Amino acid sequence: MNNDPRTLISRSPMGRLQILIIAITIGLNALDGFDVLSISFASPGIAAEWGMDRTALGFVLSMELIGMAFGSMYLGGVADKIGRRPTMLGCLITMAIGMFMVTTTNAILGGLVSPVIAAVFGTELDRRLVDLSIWRIITGIGIGGMLASINAMAAEYSNSHRRDMCVSLMSIGYPCGAVLGGLIAARLLASHDWRSVFYLGCGVTISFLPLIWFLIPESVHWLSQKQPAGALEKINRTLRRMGHSIITALPTITAEERRRSVSDIFRPGLIALTVIITAAYFFHIITFYFMLKWIPKIVVDMGFVASSAANVLVWANAGGALGGTVVGLLTQRFDVKLITIGVMLCSTVMVFIFGRTAPDLALLSMVCAATGFFTNGAITGMYAIFAKGFPTHARAFGTGFAIGVGRGGSMLAPPLAGILFTAGLPLSSVALLMSLGSLVAASLLSFLKLNHAPN
Repeated sequence: MNNDPRTLISRSPMGRLQILIIAITIGLNALDGFDVLSISFASPGIAAEWGMDRTALGFVLSMELIGMAFGSMYLGGVADKIGRRPTMLGCLITMAIGMFMVTTTNAILGGLVSPVIAAVFGTELDRRLVDLSIWRIITGIGIGGMLASINAMAAEYSNSHRRDMCVSLMSIGYPCGAVLGGLIAARLLASHDWRSVFYLGCGVTISFLPLIWFLIPESVHWLSQKQPAGALEKINRTLRRMGHSIITALPTITAEERRRSVSDIFRPGLIALTVIITAAYFFHIITFYFMLKWIPKIVVDMGFVASSAANVLVWANAGGALGGTVVGLLTQRFDVKLITIGVMLCSTVMVFIFGRTAPDLALLSMVCAATGFFTNGAITGMYAIFAKGFPTHARAFGTGFAIGVGRGGSMLAPPLAGILFTAGLPLSSVALLMSLGSLVAASLLSFLKLNHAPN
């Protein structure tokens, strides 16, 4: 009898439990998509109520990205140490708290932090702005940890034949959540203020807690690798739910395997992969977040109302969902690296075209949908590359590190675009400069040597 359940899962057809787990990870990524974009939906209302200029708004739009960078890198390592499931639950709670507290911005935290900022940087900031930024950072911490955890969970509950596709499909949850959230946000903003968007996000976030608690077991790969107390019983319970025979003993872990750690991503054998995919993700995400964070404000500045701007962003994410699905299906037949490079090159072209689009809602919606198809399609390819390149013992941390550095770099996109706009550059010039991130990312990926990581 084969006592390695990882081999059994890898070689067997996927069952209902595995499909359910992939579906829930898609839903969790959809939640991430809405949470991250909630500030984009709400930004015109916040700017109008607080009298913020484009530069200040750009920094607010980047705040959850700072939290996401920390959450991805730190909590990705936590997920590799304590398990995927408890990390996911903790991240959901953090996200819900952050989303709700944004609506109660009362400058209390801002009042404590603003004097420190003033003393260090010699700049006095609006305390409400600081308060809002702190809660967005906290929300981002939860989102970052969630992204690293669900990527690992989707990879480890997929069989070897469907792994690239399942991880790719998991990542389309992001634009799907933005589409559904955007449709609802457009209706809310037509009759309520910007706070209603965050109430919605908080409520939906809380609703996922029982789904994870009751339906998602801990990763069998993680249990087999780490072998904590009760691991055999937990593995067999999950194998029964999957319709497989139980195992009589845990798989043997060699001395070499026991010496493995999450820091292996910085050692020979993985360091080249880590550097290349992290840098590629960093540059592409700058282009990606320029579109997602600035579309609502750009459309409003063209003379359209906030609800119309939200609808344009919905179209961008609808295109992203389609692009992610297409890329996921293509990974079943073609090399994931080549596919990702191709869509990154197309992303560069479409962002450039967006910058030269006339102020017409129908045309803007069409161009943004096409742009989203390629920008998010490239993100989908990157997630498949993460899952394919990093081994189980460092998969969440490796993914989290790449996402964290990339999202940390993406915090440059909103304020950078804001600075360029404030300097007087037209949209066409700003879009051209911001599109170059995808081009650099495609160039970097051309140097990547990608092989399937061991379990």
